[in-house]
Amino acid sequence: MEIALKLEEIVKTYGKYRAVNGVSFQIEKGCIFGLLGPNGAGKTSIIRMITGITGVDTGRIFLDGEPLNGRHPTNIGYMPEERGLYKKMKVGEHLLYLARLKGLGKKEAEMEIGQWLEKFNISDWQQKKVEELSKGMQQKIQFISTVVHRPKLLILDEPFSGLDPINTQLIQSEILALKEQGASIIFSTHRMEQVEEICEHIVLINKGHNILEGRVGDIKQRFKEHLFSVAYEGSLPERLRNELSIVAQKDQSIVLKSNNETGNGLLRLLMDHGLSIVAFQEILPSLSEIFIRQVKNMEAA
Repeated sequence: MEIALKLEEIVKTYGKYRAVNGVSFQIEKGCIFGLLGPNGAGKTSIIRMITGITGVDTGRIFLDGEPLNGRHPTNIGYMPEERGLYKKMKVGEHLLYLARLKGLGKKEAEMEIGQWLEKFNISDWQQKKVEELSKGMQQKIQFISTVVHRPKLLILDEPFSGLDPINTQLIQSEILALKEQGASIIFSTHRMEQVEEICEHIVLINKGHNILEGRVGDIKQRFKEHLFSVAYEGSLPERLRNELSIVAQKDQSIVLKSNNETGNGLLRLLMDHGLSIVAFQEILPSLSEIFIRQVKNMEAA
C-alpha cells in the first residue's frame, strides 16, 4: 500500500481556540477519501495546512513520503467551497494565468486548457468574462483550473455545489477518471449520499478531533443493527410472529431485528416456516445516520 498523504498529530490554534487537536490519518495513492464533519469541526483548517496556506503548530504532514515543503503546492489542486475566480477576466486568460502559476509552460497550459474546454463542450467560452457565466458554468471553470496542471493530490470542497444533475454526473465522471489515472482525491462535502457513492475511505472530524475513520463498507458493517428487510407473498404465518422481533410491517413486507441469527440463518428460518420470500436483504445504516450518531455521542460525552 502506497501512501500519498500522511498527517501525524497535527495541531492548529488561533489565539485561545484550538481548531485542530492532534488529528492523524493517511490517504492511499489513487484513493477517493472523504473528509467529513459538521460546520466548525476543523476541516478547513486541516485543508489549509495540507495546501501550505497555513503552517502546523505541532505535528507533521507528509506528501509522497516527504515532509510538506514549498515545492509541493505545484503537485496539489485545491477547489475551495468559496470560489475564487476573477469576475472581470476572460475565461481563457484566467485559466492560462492559473495554469502558469502552477508551473505549466504557456504552450503546455494552452494545450491542457483546450482539451478540458473541449471535453466539457465549452470551447466557445474562452472569450467570455467569468461574470457572464452562470454559477454552474463558473463551477466548471473552477474545476478545470483545479486539475489543469495534473496534480497528484486533489482537494475538492463541495465540488457539485450549484450544478444541475447532468453536470454533477459529468464532474463526477471526471473525478473518477482522475482517480483511475492515479490521482489521490480528498472529497469534502455535507452530502452523505455523494460520499457513499464515490468515496472508498473516510475520516470524520468533530471539534478538532478525528472521531471515526475507515473504509466506507467496514464502517457501515461496524454500526449495523442486525436489521433485515423481507418482502413476501401470501400471509405471514402466526408462529413466525411469535418467534421473530418485527420492527415494522407494511403491506407484504416486514423489517426484522435479529441478534442471534446471521442473514443466511434468518433466511433459512423464514423458508423453513413456509414463508414465500420475494426479496431479502440486510439493512445497513447510511453514512448520514452514522455521522449524526457519532457527533451527538461526542457532544453528550
